[in-house]
Amino acid sequence: MKTSWKSRVTTENICAVLLFMFFFIYPMVKSSYAVLNMANFLITVILTLSLGLIWGYTGIFSYAQAAFYGIGGYTYAILCKNFLSPSLTPLWLLGGVLMGFLVALLLGYFMFYGGVNDVFVALVTMCFTLVLETFLAQTGGSQWRIGRAELGGFNGINGVSSLTFGAFPMKGLALYILVLLTVLVIYISMRMMEKKNLGYCLLSIRENRVRSEMFGYNTAFVQMMVFAASGAIAGLSGVLYTSWGGYIVPTAVGMTQATLPVVLVAAGGRKNPTAIMIFTIFYLMLSQKLAASGSQYSLVILGMILLLVVLFVPKGIIHSLFEIIDQKLICPRMNGGKAE
Repeated sequence: MKTSWKSRVTTENICAVLLFMFFFIYPMVKSSYAVLNMANFLITVILTLSLGLIWGYTGIFSYAQAAFYGIGGYTYAILCKNFLSPSLTPLWLLGGVLMGFLVALLLGYFMFYGGVNDVFVALVTMCFTLVLETFLAQTGGSQWRIGRAELGGFNGINGVSSLTFGAFPMKGLALYILVLLTVLVIYISMRMMEKKNLGYCLLSIRENRVRSEMFGYNTAFVQMMVFAASGAIAGLSGVLYTSWGGYIVPTAVGMTQATLPVVLVAAGGRKNPTAIMIFTIFYLMLSQKLAASGSQYSLVILGMILLLVVLFVPKGIIHSLFEIIDQKLICPRMNGGKAE
């Protein structure tokens, strides 16, 4: 049976349309600074969606997204420093994405084919992130260089070239549009995948990995490839951030950065990409307002949100609101006033 258009009128879909309308209208009503700031927020949305792909869709809880983010950013910065032609930056973008993919693929191979799953994946990825941050932070001497690029220790790599397509640099509004279109493509791909065979495969692995293996799925291979894909998306986020700011530092790979997407995905609703996007934008705006007012409580609020979500709203705040509104308003209207 074909899906009725009425069945698609859900709170999630309505909010998704309104959210992207807001993003597209935003540059028309805001200053250049605000647009550039929102571009940074959208780059973080890409990072949180990469975690939503593996945690929400496949049940892989990982702290390594910040590491892949940093690997993509550092790869792009090193290539830009060694090859100064701006016209080559699209290739360096692909290089950063590919490096994130390959590192995640290698790490995923050893974890999933080695039988590491559940909480131990979280521990392995946490250790991986800590080791990478520690290594990058101690590369302060001039001997730590790759070609012309000095890694810079705590100062990181500065003066990185912006992405340039042909003779057109991706700065300001152009960068915002590029990042927004990237978010849109990733979001639509995730939503479409939910209704495909791959989506059902990921869902079955998330709910019961052992039973999925009994049905003939090569769960280790699927987990490894999805983990690698999430590493590529996180690497893309790191490349875009490096192009946005012109620098990359070890704190971008640190545990604070690694914890941020975990909390945002959990609080929004890890199984719902729309909820992830909404809560990510909400939190980043709130955090920036607190920082601008001189308050230092943003991390405290982050911790409290995670604690409250774990205790009272395990499905996520935004996702739970979607369900409540659908049950109380949309479903009764669609079924003649009677909720199913």
